Amino acid sequence: MDRSQIFDIAHRRHPIAAPVAPERLRDLLSWLSPPASGGAVDLGCGEGEWLQELLLAQPELTGVGIDHMLPTTAAERTAQRGLDDRVRWIEADASTWSDGLFDVVLCVGASHAFGGLEDMLTAVRRHLRPGGQALIGDTIWEGTPSTAALTALDASPEDFPNLAGLVWATREHGFEPSYGHTSTLAEWDDYEFTWTGSVVDWALREAPTTADRDQALTVAREHRDAWLGGWRRQLGFATLVLHDVSIPSAG
Repeated sequence: MDRSQIFDIAHRRHPIAAPVAPERLRDLLSWLSPPASGGAVDLGCGEGEWLQELLLAQPELTGVGIDHMLPTTAAERTAQRGLDDRVRWIEADASTWSDGLFDVVLCVGASHAFGGLEDMLTAVRRHLRPGGQALIGDTIWEGTPSTAALTALDASPEDFPNLAGLVWATREHGFEPSYGHTSTLAEWDDYEFTWTGSVVDWALREAPTTADRDQALTVAREHRDAWLGGWRRQLGFATLVLHDVSIPSAG
């Protein structure tokens, strides 16, 4: 089993693929107000849930989802929701893909695909139409990380900003946050238990071979131990709605 297979299995029951509850996702999307006939792109879309929920809320909007390895579940849910004619799924490297400008750019939990926060914000701006809006989500430190958290994540304190640092970074790239959400402990616990639980459930019920079963259980146990003994209550997640203010408004 490779990393992409594990990712798909882990997010079966949590297609949002971030520690954000469905009602909070919809709250965040409600702050986006693209033109009726506009377009949106989701960079590093994963399961595509953010883009699909946006299209459901904006009936005339069209969208493009970009990921280096798209799960089949994204297209399946698109068909079930009647969105086939309004969304395109493209398997490509989000850091290099380019196809015009969009009224809304989504990029949630995918900064690693660009090499980090700064490069992700640069990519969001590159795809955004002047005066458009973006919705980004990224990991933050809730406080000074412990040695256990740094070890579990194989990270350094400089790898993630705190909430203030994330907001400042967006402003340095010509954005102004209008709304934001920091994930609660309950959202994190639901996300992590669902992640590990989905992998365990697959291992014990569906794994085709003993080797696959054992590998999946090892991944779930290691992930659970790293979360509970490492980053729980220390690693945070913030989602921000951003306005492009690089060009002064008329008047």
